[in-house]
Amino acid sequence: MNMMQTDNKPTILITNDDGYFASGIRHLIQMMRPIGRVVVVSSEQPMSGMGHAITIKTPLRLKNVVKESDYEEYICNGTPVDCVKLGEQVVLKGKPDILVSGINHGSNASVNVIYSGTMAAVIEGCIDGIPSVGFSLDDYSSQADFSHLEPYVQAVAKMVLREGLPSGICLNVNLPKKRTEGIRGMRVCRQAHARWVESFDSRYDPRGAEYHWLMGEFENDDKADDTDVWALENNYVSLVPVQYDLTAYKHLALFREWSTNKN
Repeated sequence: MNMMQTDNKPTILITNDDGYFASGIRHLIQMMRPIGRVVVVSSEQPMSGMGHAITIKTPLRLKNVVKESDYEEYICNGTPVDCVKLGEQVVLKGKPDILVSGINHGSNASVNVIYSGTMAAVIEGCIDGIPSVGFSLDDYSSQADFSHLEPYVQAVAKMVLREGLPSGICLNVNLPKKRTEGIRGMRVCRQAHARWVESFDSRYDPRGAEYHWLMGEFENDDKADDTDVWALENNYVSLVPVQYDLTAYKHLALFREWSTNKN
């Protein structure tokens, strides 16, 4: 049992990659507090696109900003993965009953899961055997509307607390932006085969030194109706089981054949 769990309330560790001040994490906190005892460890600045980066060359620092009987909040100068490590090992000194990350401002469907700090935190929790879920809203605005998401976010969190998750598996949950018509429901999906087509906007500063801004457009040629991108486009919540084991198992036999080929 978790060190903080009393009165049968589960301990919920929350983090994100948009910073402690982001509207998404503030809404996630309010959604989780009725479910259990909440501990927040979040970055002091935005960390979008950091992937699974960790801090190894500078000291990590934690600042406790709220401490109540069922709620604690800490600000960290590290990455989302650092926040998970510190939350478990320094703050809780044990595993939480669930880790939830987000709610991210912007979709983490398809290949975005690779770059996402939100999902890196989830994968870190999964590696350490913590049932972990990432929530992302398909709206990049800092003023995004989260008011329609509570029933779905709470339902997923309660399901994971009740049923657990298979070893090595975490969840990537993407939620559609608010529309006139309500969300149509939830679909279990696969990750769409899509990608970013990138370019650089290259310029010169006043001293003549060249610098570059990364640009890109998201291209999805995967038109099947069982993907996370399709679900979002059609006003469904998408739920994708994710694994951190990147082994391409179905191709093992091929490469074993290669490795034993004497010719």
